[in-house]
Amino acid sequence: MDIIDKAIKEGRNALSEHESKELLRRYDIPVTREIETADEKEILTAVNKIGYPLVMKACAPDLSHKTERGLVRVDIRNEEEALSAFREMMEEVKDDGATVLVQEMVKGSRELVVGLTRDSQFGPCVMFGLGGIFTEVLKDVSFRVAPIEKRDALEMMQEIKARKILGAIRGMPAADLDRLADILIKIGNIGLEEESIQEIDINPLILSNSQPIAVDALVVLNP
Repeated sequence: MDIIDKAIKEGRNALSEHESKELLRRYDIPVTREIETADEKEILTAVNKIGYPLVMKACAPDLSHKTERGLVRVDIRNEEEALSAFREMMEEVKDDGATVLVQEMVKGSRELVVGLTRDSQFGPCVMFGLGGIFTEVLKDVSFRVAPIEKRDALEMMQEIKARKILGAIRGMPAADLDRLADILIKIGNIGLEEESIQEIDINPLILSNSQPIAVDALVVLNP
């Protein structure tokens, strides 16, 4: 795939968030609407296309700890806030060759994680679990070796301790399990088809009402 080939030719071991989402989009995995720019003149056009409220993030293949560095701004509601966030982030990352993502703000209090890891013995393995800030702390995840079928995907959802959040709770509708299963199946297929991918990390995958949307994503390469 051209996105991966370009990164490998440039000697990179990861795709940027925007590139990672573009890869997912090509497999019909739902991702946030976003526009990438490094030009202040394009910011107002971008924010008007995405619409308020929105999120702005610095974006580069090797940019880590974005939140800790103040490179993620949420709930931006007007042009003044957007321009201020853009200027401050670009000043912070001017030596990183970074761009800025203008991204729709997805509302939803249920956060999941979906991923892929290439095991030396079993090959590509699909992961599903509780996402957001609790991923590393609780490690509430399940795995299957790819390829997986719908039955496997549904079983993975039932294996996590927090499985009740997928149901109708606190006035929120039940998650679209068919769509979630489809995402897990496609993540496995990506691992089988793209041998240069070492890992995929979609975290969080937010449930917006019943529908899952990839809000952040990282693809790690092993050329």
